[in-house]
Amino acid sequence: MLPWTLGSALSREVVLPGGASTLLVAGGLDASQTSTSTIFSLDVSTGNETVLGRLAFGIHDSAAGVIAGKVELFGGGSPTTVAGVEQFQAPLGAGTSTPAPSSWLPASPMVPGSAAIPGGPGNSPVVITGTKTITSAPSPVAASVAANLPRPRSDHSAVTIGPTTYVVGGYDGRGPDAEIWATTDGSHYTVAGTLPMPVRYGAVTVHDGRIYIFGGESVGGPQNGTAVASVQLFDPSTRRARVIGSLAQPLAGAAAFEVAGHMYIAGGVSNTPAATPSSPAKLSDAATDAIWAWDPKTNQPLAAGKLPLPVAYGGTATTYGRAWIVGGENQGHPLNSIEMALPNPRFGTAGASGAGSPYFGYKLLVADRGNDRLLLLTPGDQVTWSYPSVFAAAPPGGFYFPDDAFFANHGTEIISNQERNHTLVIISFPDGKVLWQYGHPLTPGSTPGYLSWPDDAYVLKDGEVTVADDRNCRILFVNPDKTIATQIAQTGRCAHQPPTGLAEPNGDTPLADGNYLVSEINGQWISEYTKSGQLVWSTHLDIHYPSDPQQLGPDLYLVSDYAQFPGGAIDEFNREGQLVYRLQPTQGPGRMNQPSLTELLPSGVFMTNDDYRNRMVAFDPPTGALVWQYGTTDTPGTGSGYLNTPDGFDLLAPDGTTPTHLATG
Repeated sequence: MLPWTLGSALSREVVLPGGASTLLVAGGLDASQTSTSTIFSLDVSTGNETVLGRLAFGIHDSAAGVIAGKVELFGGGSPTTVAGVEQFQAPLGAGTSTPAPSSWLPASPMVPGSAAIPGGPGNSPVVITGTKTITSAPSPVAASVAANLPRPRSDHSAVTIGPTTYVVGGYDGRGPDAEIWATTDGSHYTVAGTLPMPVRYGAVTVHDGRIYIFGGESVGGPQNGTAVASVQLFDPSTRRARVIGSLAQPLAGAAAFEVAGHMYIAGGVSNTPAATPSSPAKLSDAATDAIWAWDPKTNQPLAAGKLPLPVAYGGTATTYGRAWIVGGENQGHPLNSIEMALPNPRFGTAGASGAGSPYFGYKLLVADRGNDRLLLLTPGDQVTWSYPSVFAAAPPGGFYFPDDAFFANHGTEIISNQERNHTLVIISFPDGKVLWQYGHPLTPGSTPGYLSWPDDAYVLKDGEVTVADDRNCRILFVNPDKTIATQIAQTGRCAHQPPTGLAEPNGDTPLADGNYLVSEINGQWISEYTKSGQLVWSTHLDIHYPSDPQQLGPDLYLVSDYAQFPGGAIDEFNREGQLVYRLQPTQGPGRMNQPSLTELLPSGVFMTNDDYRNRMVAFDPPTGALVWQYGTTDTPGTGSGYLNTPDGFDLLAPDGTTPTHLATG
């Protein structure tokens, strides 16, 4: 889901590739359920809208194609089903899908030296805020009724193969229309074939020169007004249409598209269960979030992920190497959301358990701070382990305020710093036995054996524990026997005076070269230190509150800006303190409230714990799109799908490695 939204809610509109980086949007239903006549372009790289002009009359549930440089809207509802074909001059490149720019391709797998967003000294920063503009074209487009269909039709689709545009499915105002019409000029139509199962609101796309019709709403007969699961195939070369299979569930108003040579079906509505034999099932208003891939070799649906927002009856087009679902409905209400879909093999293979997850192939450990627990999630977002539990007791003094949690010792241990409990604990995984504890519960201090607001504790490969002892303004290295091996900065010297003073350090990330990346709350400093306390470099960042920095490349780093709503941000920077990338959504679902840890996952996305919106989230770096979340936004809870102020996370691979911090786990 993009960091910006439509200027106003819209559903059942026509969407076409608009040329370059834009989509062309025409008609639809507005928030008052009124047909609109607006024609506008939507820049998918910025969210900016440009009003191009007006249709001859407001229309919804229409279908469109580009023929000989003209956009043709075939019929639709206005509000009753009409036969008129509205026509206007197409913007340059309209109707043609544009390849994705290299910066929008899936990020490379995370390896030393790689970066999510290229940057460096002297480069202008990439800033994604969700801010957009709405303007009007200097020369308005005017549409006119240029022709008529053989008879009225709405709730249908149009697809183009070569010089021919096909009008498929729909409703004529009284019943279903099974005829598939073909046109090469928008004015003259021939019957190219007949659907064996006529439907309205089917999801239609083209693959390998053939037209697929997924589901739809039945018109007439005993199933009237309900969604169907049938999948129909029309081959223009043979003029034959047939039923080839079934979806996993009945769907109407779904989106169908082909991206990177694969077919997908997303969203839509299904049927409510029959209450009684005399009260049959009916079409639901609640949209689904399911995404399915269709395998044309086996004619079977394969689970391929989930939409960030359930949607039906949206406008769909493909360009920039991605599919776009613009607006739509849920629970009968038009939406202003813009969702995009991009196949990414590092999110898994369609049909595999957990396909569509940004951490596919790994387990996700979450420090659910507000609930005083640790959770382990599968890629299918199922909780399979928690601590403490009836099988694994809390450590002496309780398990309180777990601020972070990281795997250690090849995934057989977990270390957690309990910030306001002033303790560290190492437990075995998965049995949860307490192996080691340091600090005095609820008792801050600075003398040996005491901590004050500890943060970011890691177990090093030699068995030592490093921790940012925040209020004592030091980085400690603690031996397994609980003696202090060494420390960075003097205890209590709470000022940025490297190498002897730190201004409340809240991060001490171990690096591959054996050094440590230290963040200081006061003064917004990030520095690299050797274990012996020698300063390697230090830089000031112009952000609100640096939290938990990570290294991405030789001179590229990642940090969370732990700012209050809506100022939370994800930043990339270099050693000169230049921000080369900032993701700070100011509208839409991606707005963050005090994100404290962000990491670049092997799948190429940024995952962060959005602490005070009570969720874990993942973003697509080039676009700033929200691609995943766990937790219910702004609603704390303990049940399935709920978190309370999550404040840390880690990934575990099947072989026991920890891909986001190779230097420790």
